[in-house]
Amino acid sequence: MSDPRVTPWQDGVQPAPPAELLTEMRGRRPNGELIGIDRMLLRSFPLAKGWNELLGRVRADFDLDLEHRELIMLRVAVLNGAEFEWGVHYPAYLDAGGTEEKAVALKDADTVAGLFDEEERTLLALTDQSTRQVEVDAEVIEKLKKLFGEARTVEAVATVAAYNMVSRFLVALAV
Repeated sequence: MSDPRVTPWQDGVQPAPPAELLTEMRGRRPNGELIGIDRMLLRSFPLAKGWNELLGRVRADFDLDLEHRELIMLRVAVLNGAEFEWGVHYPAYLDAGGTEEKAVALKDADTVAGLFDEEERTLLALTDQSTRQVEVDAEVIEKLKKLFGEARTVEAVATVAAYNMVSRFLVALAV
């Protein structure tokens, strides 16, 4: 965090969050280290708890392939100018099987490069429409259902929505 607009929570500062909450949040992070968004969320313990549960499920429990979820997360970060979000999800995308070439292509506001397969292009159409205009064309949803089935379509839409929430939180508070 360079110059956040709200002072992030720091270890040892009172009031201390419930120990269970800190354990859960640290459990989602490499080496158990809280990151900038965690420290900002800890300014509101109820928010931190709910956020951790929701985003934990999006990141770990969905049937939609992790590479596809990370692709969505990166595209949302690009569209909303959420550099912190990009920094967190870029290595996660690569670890999930994404390529550096595709990640770089996501930075082009109008990308639909032949680099992406049909599933990825459809997920990017969903992400772009939902992020830019909120309303998503029925044809995009129908194509998602054909490619992924209804449950994973719901998960794709939820991933876009959840990471728009994340990016808007990050950008508004300059995290």
